Amino acid sequence: MFVLVLTCSLASAQTAVTTYHNDIYRTGANTQETTLTPSNVNFVNFGKLAAFPVQGYVYAQPLYVPNVTIQSTLHDVLYVADEHDAVTAFDVQSHQMLWQTSFLNNSGRYIITTLSSYNDLNCTDLVPEVGITGTPVIDTSRSTLYVVARTRVLDTMTGQVQYYHTLHALDLRTGVDNLTPQVITATVPGTGQGSRNGYLTFDPFLEAQRPALLLVNGQIIITFASLCDTGYYHGYVLAYDETTLHQTAAYVTTPDGAQGGMWGSGAGPAADSSGNIYVVTGNGDFTANVGGQDFGDSVIRLSWSGNSFAVEDYFTPWDYQPLWDFDVDLGSGGLLLLPDQPGTRYPHLLVITGKEGTIDLVNRDNMGHWHEGDDSQIVQTIPYILNGVWGAPAFWQNNVYYGGYSDYLKTFRFNSTADQLSDGPVSESDQYFNYPGPTPSVSSDGQQNGIVWITESDAFLNSGPAILRAYGANNLSNELYDSTQNQQRDGAGPAVKFTPPTIADGLVFVAAQLEVDMYGLLQSDSVRRAPRTGATPDPIKLSKHIERESTSRQALSPRN
Repeated sequence: MFVLVLTCSLASAQTAVTTYHNDIYRTGANTQETTLTPSNVNFVNFGKLAAFPVQGYVYAQPLYVPNVTIQSTLHDVLYVADEHDAVTAFDVQSHQMLWQTSFLNNSGRYIITTLSSYNDLNCTDLVPEVGITGTPVIDTSRSTLYVVARTRVLDTMTGQVQYYHTLHALDLRTGVDNLTPQVITATVPGTGQGSRNGYLTFDPFLEAQRPALLLVNGQIIITFASLCDTGYYHGYVLAYDETTLHQTAAYVTTPDGAQGGMWGSGAGPAADSSGNIYVVTGNGDFTANVGGQDFGDSVIRLSWSGNSFAVEDYFTPWDYQPLWDFDVDLGSGGLLLLPDQPGTRYPHLLVITGKEGTIDLVNRDNMGHWHEGDDSQIVQTIPYILNGVWGAPAFWQNNVYYGGYSDYLKTFRFNSTADQLSDGPVSESDQYFNYPGPTPSVSSDGQQNGIVWITESDAFLNSGPAILRAYGANNLSNELYDSTQNQQRDGAGPAVKFTPPTIADGLVFVAAQLEVDMYGLLQSDSVRRAPRTGATPDPIKLSKHIERESTSRQALSPRN
C-alpha cells in the first residue's frame, strides 16, 4: 500500500545513482546532496513518504535516474529489481508504477519460474525464491539498464527442467529489451573440480550471481559464486559488450582447483580510472605462490583486452589456509578503492575486510602477492579490529566507514600524508548491530553536511522491520534519525540482509521484502515537481554529466 504525505521537498540537484555504491570505486558516497542536511534530518522534519510494492524480496540495491522521458513526460524514476524476476520502474513524485518487466511465463509449453530455495536449491541463504539478486547497472547515455535474471524452465511436454542465467538490456523508458537477451555460458581451460577433457564449463544450476554488475569501458562485468557452497562450483568473471551483449571474455579464479567464488555480500567488483578490474574471492584453492593459477581468498587485479582477462597483480593474506579451513574467508566483504591520492607515496590504494575482521590497506600498483608468516608486504594491516564483515565500507572526506557483525558502526580516519588508516576507530555508533551488520552509504553537499546512512537488518530472519538510521558523518555517536522514533509513520517493510540504502535528490530508498520504502523531508516551502510535459532535449543523454554469510568465528549457520 502506498503511503501518502502532505508535502515534500524539491531537490535542487539532479543526481543519478546508476550502480552499486554510487561509482566504480564503490565509495558509497553521493557528494551532490543539497537537500538533506544534519539540521533537517530528524524525526520532526524527515520521515517515510511512500512504499513501492514489488513482487519479490529486494536484495539488489535500488537505482535512481532523474529526468527520464517516458511518453513525452519527464519523470524521476526509481528502478527496482527483485527476486521474483521482475524489474519495476516507479515515478518518485506521483508514486505510480511506470512499467514492470517480468522474465517469467506461466502458460504454454515452457513454464518459466524463479528457483525455489527449498525445492530446487535446498538452500535457505536466500528465501523463498531466487531470481534477480545482483544489483543491475545503468548506462544513461544508452538509456539502458543491464540485469541478470535467474530462471527455471520446465518443458511441459517432456518434463525436462533446465536452469538459466540470462543477461538483459532493458530500455529505461519502456522496460523492453533493447538488445537480444543472452543466455550466460562459458568454457574455460582448466583441470579443476568438475572439469572434463581439460575444460571447465559454466554450470547455471551451481553458479549464483550474487555480486552487483559493473560497467567499465563499454563492458558489463558479471561475477559468480554459489549458494550454500553446493557442488563443483568456481568463481567466474565474465565480460559482455554493452552494445551487443556478446561475451568478450571469460575467466575462472580457480581453473585447476575448486571454489574461489565472489560474494561480497552483494558488493560488486570495482574498477579504477585505467579500467583495471578488482575482484575479491572467498574460500578456495590458492596455488599462485607456487606458480599455479588458483586464487582462493585473494584480491585480484584483472586487465581486459580484446577477448581475454589477464591477472596483473594480487594480494592473498598469509593465513589463507586457516581462513579456508574454518570458513573465515576474505570474500564476505566488498572492495573499496580509495580515491586517487596524486603526489603521495601510494597514490592508488584499496581496502578489504572479510570474516576475520582484519582491515587490509593494499597498494593497487604493487599488491604484494603472498608473504609467509605475516602481511608485512602490504601498506597496512589492522588485525581483528572488527568482528567480521558481511558488507562493504564507504568513504568520504578521508573517513572509511565500516559496519561489522556483532559490532558498532565505526569510522577509521585515513591520513593521506602517512598513507595509513587510524589503528582504531575515531568514532563509533552507540548502537550495536547483530548479524549481518550494516553496509553504510554517505550523502553530502561537497565537503559539508555529511550524513552516514545505514539499513539495520538484524531482524531479517524473523521478518522484522528494516530500520533506517542516519548519523553525523564526523561523529557516529551523533545519531540524527532512525525510523523507530515514529514507528507508526516511518516503519519500513520487513528486512532483507545486505542491501544498502540509496540516497539521491533529497530522497532515501530502503530495500525490504516485497517493497522499497522512500524517505525524505515531510515539510518544505517548496513542492516536489509534478511530471513535466513538453518538447525538451532527451535528458538521458544529458545526464552522462557475498558475501557469503557462511560460518564465522561465531559459527553462524550458512546464509548468503
